[in-house]
Amino acid sequence: MAEFVVRGAVRAALPTYSETEVSGSTKERGLRGKLNKVVLAYSGGLDTSVIVPWLRENYGCDVVCFTADVGQGIKELDGLEKKAKASGASQLVVQDLKEEFVKDYIFPCLRAGAIYERKYLLGTSMARPVIAKAMVDVAKEVGADAVAHGCTGKGNDQVRFELTFFALNPKLNVVAPWREWDITGREDAIEYAKKHNVPVPVTKKSIYSRDGNLWHLSHEGDILEDPENEPKKDMFMLTVDPEDAPNEPEYVEIGIVSGTPVSVNGKELSPASLLDHLNQIGGKHGIGRVDMVENRLVGMKSRGVYETPGGTILFAAAQELESLTLDRETMQVKDSLALKYAELVYAGRWFDPLRESLDSFMEEISKTTTGSVTLKLYKGSVTVTSRKSPYSLYRQDISSFESGDIYDQADAAGFIRLYGLPIRVRAMLDA
Repeated sequence: MAEFVVRGAVRAALPTYSETEVSGSTKERGLRGKLNKVVLAYSGGLDTSVIVPWLRENYGCDVVCFTADVGQGIKELDGLEKKAKASGASQLVVQDLKEEFVKDYIFPCLRAGAIYERKYLLGTSMARPVIAKAMVDVAKEVGADAVAHGCTGKGNDQVRFELTFFALNPKLNVVAPWREWDITGREDAIEYAKKHNVPVPVTKKSIYSRDGNLWHLSHEGDILEDPENEPKKDMFMLTVDPEDAPNEPEYVEIGIVSGTPVSVNGKELSPASLLDHLNQIGGKHGIGRVDMVENRLVGMKSRGVYETPGGTILFAAAQELESLTLDRETMQVKDSLALKYAELVYAGRWFDPLRESLDSFMEEISKTTTGSVTLKLYKGSVTVTSRKSPYSLYRQDISSFESGDIYDQADAAGFIRLYGLPIRVRAMLDA
């Protein structure tokens, strides 16, 4: 058994299959050229199972299947070794990226207040670069000269994967079968699998296209393609219908240090554990459902429904704490830059110097965003009930309607005259 260690994260100990254990030779040139070894983003589903023999046939290469655990659920990871070997892969690498995903990707976006087109909390957008980065690391480790993914030519994910590949190792070849092959749908893929003796995954085909990780679960397709249709009640998987949520509210306290969540109800948790815990709490109360029509990077509009229970709670807490710790000008600049930050992440430009520079700004201004926020969860709603910070800029002695020593109300007259001077001058022109 071969065990691989990368950046301290231990992947599953899985064998490297010999030439005699997989069908066909990869020594010869393929139908489209010759590659030595390809690292494939692998899920074990029909599409990626078919991609394995297709790569071997068309590029004469060994295929190393790579699967990242970003919190999509244990069921999606079951039986992957058997599936990969049956498809003709020479090796399977599985890596747990949950903590890295939350700490280094989700929490920076949360700190930046990054929301795409007013609603989307960037669940899939944040996951792709952490997976692609790990693929580049694995490619270096196993001596691969190419990477491959199963993204279609109509979506955003192809861009997100490939921009990360370009940024981290521009010498790697990139293979995108959906932009090259003649397979046009599920039936074609099944036929190809049978022709190449690849066991077809025996799973019930969902009528929805879904993508899940520790941050969210997205739903697209079927009746959702018509924006006039209301989502069916049984489509949702992470959150209960708000109408069926408990009749009693639940209070939850989020502890934050320098813009980063660290605790729930006073208990410190690791990033992934904290988010998982809030997903359970929020899901129970129907928190975090979003139905939106968004502008894809490739130009078309698409309709998606997202479930982000824990993320919705965290965004509410982070934004509320900032109301105490950020002054007006800083908050306004932050909000304007958050739009650009979200756009960069959505477009797959995680490793772009601009996003990294914006992140440095967000980190700097968040140094005093420390404290706690208490939220009331009730039937799909999140309501702030308390907020406190040792760095709060709120002064009750100044804000009070009672007279104080710091703020003299008589000073307001002079301020208003000066502040309103441009308005008065312009009015004089029209007099």
